[in-house]
Amino acid sequence: MGKRADALELAVLGLLHDAPLHGYELRKRVNSLLGWGRAFSYGTLYPTLKAMVRQNYLAEDEPEVSAAQAPHRSGRRGKIAYKLTPEGKERFADLLTQTGPSVWDDEHFGVHFAFFGRADADTRMRILLGRRSRLQEKLEQFRTSLSRTRERLDAYTLELQRHGLESVEREVKWLDDLISAEQRSLDITADRARGTAPRAGAGELPAPPTGNEGENGR
Repeated sequence: MGKRADALELAVLGLLHDAPLHGYELRKRVNSLLGWGRAFSYGTLYPTLKAMVRQNYLAEDEPEVSAAQAPHRSGRRGKIAYKLTPEGKERFADLLTQTGPSVWDDEHFGVHFAFFGRADADTRMRILLGRRSRLQEKLEQFRTSLSRTRERLDAYTLELQRHGLESVEREVKWLDDLISAEQRSLDITADRARGTAPRAGAGELPAPPTGNEGENGR
């Protein structure tokens, strides 16, 4: 699968984890999760659902129709609901533990973050650090490019470049805050396990990972 298809698979598994959904409702929730810029039509989602059924990650559940309802249906099928199989739950749990470089990219990070509540603290921290590392590289590229081309750009193109730079800077700040909160939580948990008072300096940031780690970072 490509990156977009992988993100779609994780979104579907996560959204179906608690309860089955009909295809139409599932599409609405997937589009809400992935954002307006990456909206999926049912024609795009349907083949993915069928493939996941073949892989035994999902099962189709068509509601039963009573004899009284049957004459009025004119041969139309009821809405199919999709639900997770045990294999689908295992697949979702496996995808949640992945922390390698592909997870730091735009296509994956937002979906993983949406399900952070189901991931363990170490996984959350590794993904946050990886995403921050990826964005810091992007910042350096932005700044280098802007310094080299500033004099050749018209006012509007320059403003667009600045807007992109400021957007990345804001996300890095947001990630720094999240990482600090996660680290404080980890420190408090560790201190409680040892039966000691919280340590001074809790919340200091670990060194960011490099892109040379294995795909799953495990």
